[in-house]
Amino acid sequence: MPDRDLPEDLVLPLATGEPWWYWSGGRPAVDFANTRRERWRRGVETLVTPDDLATWFVRAGVMDAPAPVTRAVLEQARELREAIDALMVAQIEGRPLPTEAITLVDDWLVFAGVRPQLVLDDDATPGARLTERAAADSPRRALGMIALDAAQMLGTAQRSRIRICASETCSGRFFDRSPAGKRRWCSMRTCGNVTKARRHRERQKAGA
Repeated sequence: MPDRDLPEDLVLPLATGEPWWYWSGGRPAVDFANTRRERWRRGVETLVTPDDLATWFVRAGVMDAPAPVTRAVLEQARELREAIDALMVAQIEGRPLPTEAITLVDDWLVFAGVRPQLVLDDDATPGARLTERAAADSPRRALGMIALDAAQMLGTAQRSRIRICASETCSGRFFDRSPAGKRRWCSMRTCGNVTKARRHRERQKAGA
């Protein structure tokens, strides 16, 4: 759901943000930036608790199962999120990318790298086997994978597909995967339809 669907009487700060997550970003790094809702107005935090972050990782597909998240990791996650968002907005607006945000995302990339693991072999012969740990076997690894997704988006030609919803009452970020690259709204079903309906009413009123 887009930002416009946050109730006016929403009690802030939230006790948990899970009911207010939405998945219109098109990739993990953008969905992650969108966990701060209503950036255009109230700035609603939806990664409220460590459990929120653990659940979000699973819902986003960057972890297979929830893992314990500390308060310190939650704070680090929010810092990474804001760095990614600052880079996306600067890219969209054609401004120089903030150096401190680049550095922060880059610092997290080490957690996305290869992590070798030595385990007991599972065949009949006693011994060990060198393998690689799961793609996201810890909260910090999950954040590293999100940072990598952001780097792949911002550090390549994909950067031209980063968007902010054109609705006046939505600050949703999204990655435009449309063939023509001209998508304007985070969701056609919500913000797109609402905007078109409003413009239709305005034209009818002007005609009358």
